Amino acid sequence: MFVTGRLAVAIAVGVVPLVLTGLVGYPPYLILGAWIALCVVLTALDVVLSPSPRTVAVSRRVPARVRRGEVTPVSVALHNRGSRTLHALIRDAWQPTAGASRERHRLAVPPGERRRASFPLQPRRRGELVSEFVMIRSRGPLGLAGRQARHRVRDTIRVLPAFASRKHLPSRLARLRELDGNTSLQVRGQGTEFDSLREYVRGDDVRSIDWRATARAGTTMLRTWRPERDRHVVIMIDTGRTAAARVGDGTRVDAALEASLLLAALAARAGDHVHLLMFDRVVRARVTGVDGAALLPALTDAMAPVHARLVDTDWPSAFAAVRTLTTRPALIVVLTAQDAAESARGFLGALPDASRATSILVGSVTDDGIVSLARQRGSREEVYLAAAAERTMRDAENVAEAIRRAGGEAIAADPEALPPRIADRYLELKAAGRL
Repeated sequence: MFVTGRLAVAIAVGVVPLVLTGLVGYPPYLILGAWIALCVVLTALDVVLSPSPRTVAVSRRVPARVRRGEVTPVSVALHNRGSRTLHALIRDAWQPTAGASRERHRLAVPPGERRRASFPLQPRRRGELVSEFVMIRSRGPLGLAGRQARHRVRDTIRVLPAFASRKHLPSRLARLRELDGNTSLQVRGQGTEFDSLREYVRGDDVRSIDWRATARAGTTMLRTWRPERDRHVVIMIDTGRTAAARVGDGTRVDAALEASLLLAALAARAGDHVHLLMFDRVVRARVTGVDGAALLPALTDAMAPVHARLVDTDWPSAFAAVRTLTTRPALIVVLTAQDAAESARGFLGALPDASRATSILVGSVTDDGIVSLARQRGSREEVYLAAAAERTMRDAENVAEAIRRAGGEAIAADPEALPPRIADRYLELKAAGRL
């Protein structure tokens, strides 16, 4: 059973006659005791007269998957199998990160009928949301007390990455169509596939003139090219301790997921094969052999439950796992946070050698707050903080230079700018015939 605030108000009302009777000589404790006894009797009567919430059949309607930050409808249905109208107060037991409202829903369910209450959720964290039960309270006619029952109704929702970087996808797809020859712009470069012939226009690259076709046609003809398809893009996300640091509104691993999804969507539309590996000490997620429209759902589903672990990443094992994904020439994109020379030694030592066929791109998430901190000189404390910020920036640049000497390429940007910058670099490699 449960009691409501009305019972406390009713007991408090007994103080008034207590004070009044105390003025005329009646024993106040007798009046107060009689009043409390009356309240107890009314409370017990209210509990007896309240419909039993155990006679209700409870079901819940939830989506299987939802993106983080999006409002999703969840509803609970009550089927009253009793003989009296049920005035129910419903609480759906989701964890706080589900973003459920704290308000309790009131629902009147006539006997033999079904009513549904809506509980919209707005998840704030990736992973699995679980609700184990629904709590129902049935209030009595006086509103002093009632009965409550816990109904075990277990449901789960998988919260996928937000993929906020998809807003950059239309502009990059437009550039991809230009590279692919769907517009008047044609890209010429070593390593691209022959597309067609057209007449020479002033300003075209004379190295692409087809002299045999020119002789046959009687006018200068030019070869046009398009980027090669069926290439391989391997994305490896570091889920070690450095990925757990918070940058902006999320963690570094969240920014890495955004960059991965944008690159994967772009590469899939370009006809390339995308492989994903999330690794620290062991493989946390792996997606390979999935192409076309099924790629993004497979990626988001694999990414959803993975969070950064407070362990050092085993880089030799990580790159060994990368080599198992494909033996073909590929673009390897490593999303990690290597901004200190001491901690980056293991990463730099295990970094595979880049070649003409394999390009290595290392993307790191930076904190804009460090840049602004390095510019402040207003007080002694700010000077010390600025010196520490400049040291951090210099260490990050040293690591980036070491990556370049190893044949790779380093890209560092804030969480908002990193996904489009990596996508742009992918398009540049396509245009240059290096992928």
